[in-house]
Amino acid sequence: MNSFNDLTNFYVIGISYKNADLHTRGKFNLSRSQKIKILEKAKKLGISEILINNTCNRTEIYSFAKNPSVLVNLLCEKSNGNHQTFENLGYIFENTEAINHIFKVGTGLDSQILGDFEIIGQLKNSFNLSKDNHLIGSFMERLTNSVIQASKRIKTETKISSGATSVAYAAVQFIINEVDDVSNKNVLLIGTGKIGRNTCENLVKHTENKKITVINRSKEKAEILGHKFDVLVKDFSEIYSEMEKADIIVLATDADEPLIHNKVLTKQQKLLIIDLTIPSNIQIDSSMKNVKVVNLDDLSKITHNTLSERKRYIPEAKKIIEEIQQEFLQWIHDRRYAPALKALKNKLIEQQNAEIGARKRKNGVAIHDPSLSYDMIQKITGQFAFYLKENPSKANDAMNIFKEVFQLDLQNHE
Repeated sequence: MNSFNDLTNFYVIGISYKNADLHTRGKFNLSRSQKIKILEKAKKLGISEILINNTCNRTEIYSFAKNPSVLVNLLCEKSNGNHQTFENLGYIFENTEAINHIFKVGTGLDSQILGDFEIIGQLKNSFNLSKDNHLIGSFMERLTNSVIQASKRIKTETKISSGATSVAYAAVQFIINEVDDVSNKNVLLIGTGKIGRNTCENLVKHTENKKITVINRSKEKAEILGHKFDVLVKDFSEIYSEMEKADIIVLATDADEPLIHNKVLTKQQKLLIIDLTIPSNIQIDSSMKNVKVVNLDDLSKITHNTLSERKRYIPEAKKIIEEIQQEFLQWIHDRRYAPALKALKNKLIEQQNAEIGARKRKNGVAIHDPSLSYDMIQKITGQFAFYLKENPSKANDAMNIFKEVFQLDLQNHE
């Protein structure tokens, strides 16, 4: 749909915590199968590069399109969200503004918890899913790698990731602050995805609790976590009996139906539930007076104590982003010339071969060293590339002259 030799018709469309509450974000949240359906439909629409960034804070699509409505339609058709809600609460960024937004998201500057370092892992997973489905090209690969580079530098060169900068860490800090004698409480962790693993690590590290039980649909994955952190692992069939024993439940798994509801809890049971899922896997009513549920939006509020300290490092982080983002934009700018340079090079090689053939026919022997003339072609095209880069205001005129003089066909050199 786009040659990617310039930055036009590139969009970010999405919905995030800034305008939409947890329930609304849950409607636009995408399962793996829903993401794959979007990718399949994108292929049919002629989209060659697309990335779906789906986290607890946001659901976004990054892609080139004739119109952003194409991407909005994909999201609304394959999620449980609708066009009216998106129109009221969603957002669309275009071209350079879209690139800037992706850098801010990937480096944690736009996260619900400032400096959240889990987002870059989620972005990598989104990239890999699109790549596995053959919907990543040079543009999206370069963009993703640039954002990863910026994230690494910000994490190592600034202190913006100090303190509670991830959902997993914030969850454990909340438990420590809210629960007395936390090291002796029965803790049940459900789910061993990245957030679940990070939560388990933080629980072990910061609570000194020896009564942590992990349950996952795939017991093998839970056992890997159990061996690593020396926690108890139970079969998924025991989930409800383990719920009855628990003082604290941390829910970090996806499920088609709510895992926790009135029927599996007792009204007398005093329980703290940390719900790290979106959409929520909990469905209990006000009759469960002894049960306290804390969700992602609640957790983001407890990080405010360290927020002012981390905000001091935002200018440093932005400086790093600007540097790497400019390198990426320069790469896009230079790619505009790639078809002309390739066409020129091939034309010169074609003329070289024709000349060698003519001399052979005339003299009967080859009196020409092809490698020498090839080096000359490299120097000529290199000089042309340097001129275009150093004289951007004259670049279009120069390319038009070369196209006319050498009769270049750029369509076959995209």
